[in-house]
Amino acid sequence: MQSVMDLRSGNLAEFDGILYRVVSFQHVKPGKGGGFVRLKLKNVEQGTVTDKTMDSWESVPEPPVEEKEMQYLYKQNEKFVFMDTETYEQLELTEDEVGEGHQWLKDQMNIEVLFYKERPISVKLPITVELKIVSSEPGIKGDRVSGASKPATLESGATIQVPLFVKEGDVVKIDTRTGEYLERV
Repeated sequence: MQSVMDLRSGNLAEFDGILYRVVSFQHVKPGKGGGFVRLKLKNVEQGTVTDKTMDSWESVPEPPVEEKEMQYLYKQNEKFVFMDTETYEQLELTEDEVGEGHQWLKDQMNIEVLFYKERPISVKLPITVELKIVSSEPGIKGDRVSGASKPATLESGATIQVPLFVKEGDVVKIDTRTGEYLERV
């Protein structure tokens, strides 16, 4: 069991035998009485979003989620192909199952795939990834205002904002949670 106070955005929770991902978490402490928690939950299997209010002292069962290390191989049509690093079995996931993290996937990258009742539900990316810039406009001479940035396209196809000194061919470190540039590698 886990306390509802331990739930945060992105966490998984099970209510009435149904697996949900926490979209938003808000703890409310009114002037009178005990505190409570407002949760916005997304059904992992159906994609529907529901709101739930619970007392802050309540607990929910921890879902039996298994993590398995897999290697991302390639994208074929609308499917992402992964390989189990132990058994070499291949697994195809849709963009919905991979989630927002699909834009940070790079060939031969090892990641954790989450399984619920032996069915893949999502992927767990590392906090940072290093990707090469494949196209970026050169910075304009004299345009050195602090914090100035320009768009750059990465090898994975994602577009991010980078500082003006970063050029095509550079490898940059990206925070996968926010999609922000961290540093040049």
